[in-house]
Amino acid sequence: MNTSQLEDICKRACEVVKVAGTFILEQAGKVGVEQIETKAHNSLVSYVDKESEKILVKGLGEILPEASFLTEEETVAQKDSPLRWIIDPLDGTTNFLHQLPCYNISVALEVGTTLSIGIVLDVQTKELFYAWKGGGAYLNGHPIRVRTGIRLADSMVSTGFPYYDYGMTDQYLATLKILMQRTRGIRRVGAAAIDLAYVAAGRYDTFFEYSLQPYDVAAGIVLICEAGGMINDFQGHKNYLFGKQIVASSPDIHEEMLGILLENFQQS
Repeated sequence: MNTSQLEDICKRACEVVKVAGTFILEQAGKVGVEQIETKAHNSLVSYVDKESEKILVKGLGEILPEASFLTEEETVAQKDSPLRWIIDPLDGTTNFLHQLPCYNISVALEVGTTLSIGIVLDVQTKELFYAWKGGGAYLNGHPIRVRTGIRLADSMVSTGFPYYDYGMTDQYLATLKILMQRTRGIRRVGAAAIDLAYVAAGRYDTFFEYSLQPYDVAAGIVLICEAGGMINDFQGHKNYLFGKQIVASSPDIHEEMLGILLENFQQS
């Protein structure tokens, strides 16, 4: 699949994502406590997540009928294929249910084993981040790049707090202690796809988190790569899509960030 084909698919997929975003925004503040399910500890889902996923699956299926899906809510059969959409229909569900800002839709297309399209829509602000392999990264039509010419001391860090997997809490807190002292500040908004999009746009300079799923990070990975950033797992390898660990940064500070993570997490 060439760059021109990816661009066309990406732009058509963006329109599908916007439709799902409109639905989510219409439902904001309308979900009752009795309509919320607990999938696991601190993992919530409502009819909004499921209906958004159905909208996305239908619309994306019309663009690429031959593609399969990997989705968070599993409203469609999950399988591997040469073309596969990876979807989080509502990233930041807890924010959404508590009527807090910052929740989004995350959609990526995997071609073979290569993540080739990434789309992240901030539902409330209508900021649409998107990228396709070889085509660059964009925010509402304007090119974006990671921030450069910085030191770690100048950087803004984003992260996600452990909310169900507490097995590495000590390592995580040790990392936070170092970053509190060596950076400009740390932020946590509760939506990994937005965190990655903000790194791609130069708003944050680095993001790290563990216990993430492929649909949390797939679209953001494409944004980071096309915006000139660097990505690894905590061991310095490339197992960040399925390995549940990711650090994405401006190239100016990536090696230093990775060194801090390697020191604290080692072979965890």
